[in-house]
Amino acid sequence: MNPYLYIAGTLFFTIYGQLILKWRLNTLQVILPEGVLNKVVYLTKLVFDPYILSGFIGAFVASLFWMAAMTKLEITTAYPFMSLAPALVFIIGVLFLGETFSVGKIIGLVLIIIGTVVTVKY
Repeated sequence: MNPYLYIAGTLFFTIYGQLILKWRLNTLQVILPEGVLNKVVYLTKLVFDPYILSGFIGAFVASLFWMAAMTKLEITTAYPFMSLAPALVFIIGVLFLGETFSVGKIIGLVLIIIGTVVTVKY
């Protein structure tokens, strides 16, 4: 299997996990209670929400893809691609979650992509 497919799997499941968590917490309109014990109990209940649980499973699957990628690629080749995760989360967050964007965020996004290309190519 092409090692870059492992990287793509890592990115896909990492992004899925982050976005599904944010979407579900927004949907549930989560407000963290006061007190450490109350927070622990509340967050423990949230973990068993099927969508949130799928986000954690997505993160675990991403780590399996990452381990597979590490068997095929040098970390200095593979890791720069991980910088695409925040860029893709930004784009998807704006399109599907109604997140805000600004010129500064777009410039940062472009710089991340340029940096990834330069790091991997040269």
